Amino acid sequence: MELLLSNRHWPLRLGVSILTSSALLGQSLMTQPALAQTAAYCQFTKDTILEKQSLLKGSLKGESDNREKYKKLVRKHAEFLQKCRARTWPNNQAIWLRLYACDLRPGAIDEILDRIVNRGYNQVYVEVLGDSQVLIPAAENNTPWPSTLRSPGDETADLLAQAIQKGRERGLKVYAWMFAMNFGYTYSLRPDRRGVLARNGRGENALISSAEGYQAFVDPYNQTAKTDYYKLVQAVVRRRPDGVLFDYIRYPRREGGKSVASKVQDLWIYGSASQQALIGRALNSKGRELIRRFISRGYITAGDIQQLDRYYLKEGPPLWQGRTPSPTEMQLTLEQRRFLLNWELWQFSVAHAAQGIIDFLNLAAYPARKQGIRTGAVFFPDGNRPVGQTGYDTRLQPWDRFPKDMEWHPMLYAVCSNVSCIQNQLKRVLGRASQKTVVSPVLAGVWGRDWNGRPSLELQMAGIRQVSPQVKSISHFAFSWQEPTLTRERQSCRR
Repeated sequence: MELLLSNRHWPLRLGVSILTSSALLGQSLMTQPALAQTAAYCQFTKDTILEKQSLLKGSLKGESDNREKYKKLVRKHAEFLQKCRARTWPNNQAIWLRLYACDLRPGAIDEILDRIVNRGYNQVYVEVLGDSQVLIPAAENNTPWPSTLRSPGDETADLLAQAIQKGRERGLKVYAWMFAMNFGYTYSLRPDRRGVLARNGRGENALISSAEGYQAFVDPYNQTAKTDYYKLVQAVVRRRPDGVLFDYIRYPRREGGKSVASKVQDLWIYGSASQQALIGRALNSKGRELIRRFISRGYITAGDIQQLDRYYLKEGPPLWQGRTPSPTEMQLTLEQRRFLLNWELWQFSVAHAAQGIIDFLNLAAYPARKQGIRTGAVFFPDGNRPVGQTGYDTRLQPWDRFPKDMEWHPMLYAVCSNVSCIQNQLKRVLGRASQKTVVSPVLAGVWGRDWNGRPSLELQMAGIRQVSPQVKSISHFAFSWQEPTLTRERQSCRR
């Protein structure tokens, strides 16, 4: 594997083996040849939507004539959508969707996907692992997560397969959206999985309380965690989605001063697997012992260096992966060597933590990539930033080292008085992407109005197009924000 070593430019790779107005966008779209029954942004007109809803209701009542008309209209809308998106920026417009047990009811998936098509989306990202549940039938679920559908009689029901099939009938590409290193609270409660969680050097595990509830982050070096997740990805891939997106490819971020890692004890590398892997990166005995002492105490002393020089007389400078010591290092004073080695061991520990994330992502993506299914990584553009003189964001999300042939889905969630902050985030991502990397920004908001301090989706998209017209794919988080009433009804089966 290749180890990434951090410096203040985050991270340095060493060769080792291991507009701001909706009118702007709207005007550009309206200059395109109009498609029958569609409005700006490829959204369908109210009359067309009502017609489709009426036919769906009739078909659910067993009216065969309405059923055939509904199917025909769905196909027709799929063709309209495909043509409209081909000539409308952005060519790919996606939305993030969570399904619930109540969506198993007849017509529920049809209604949801129809609403997605009505708004001009041609892609949907369906959550497969989130909230400590998996969207895999209970009868086939050999993972440690409970299935979303657990009621008697639903053991073989497959909501993911239904969403893929019905989505494609409507011209939608359907991706599986999966939490990655955040395995969920229920997973952390299993007695046989408690040792899987990431740990820091302060005796804390990575079970974190947040506004969304508890999140449980695993040690990416832990073999049990990797095996559990690999099995889940294999089950998802068997359903042949159009793509698989990996979210939470990072460590947790805590509040206040705890959000910055400035000492080795702040890093989530104290799980047994991660510690063993870190020590295993040593290339001689001096290096091994210095790594042990550094992660144990948080520093090494001049006495440590002097003692190890005596113990290992035949060795020169301490060595570990990625380290190329100066030929004159052994001629430095003990104090100079102490300062140098403490700094390098800190950077080495940060690099080790980041490498675990990259290795986990590559392993997780392998089953999909082997089958020719697209993969993508979801990340925060500021998740890899240095903080101050020596610190790092505790998420340690090295997205700029994610595979360039994966789709990159940066979450442009910055909030300011206009769209400039999300424009700046996107510029930073594009500056680190290769020409072959598909960059698909994720926007938070709703259509037609400001929401939670965020400009409307129209304004945000106009801002992106203004600075980065080469971006051809955008997604919106989330369906539940655009359809809050329907979502509440779906959660409680009141609809």
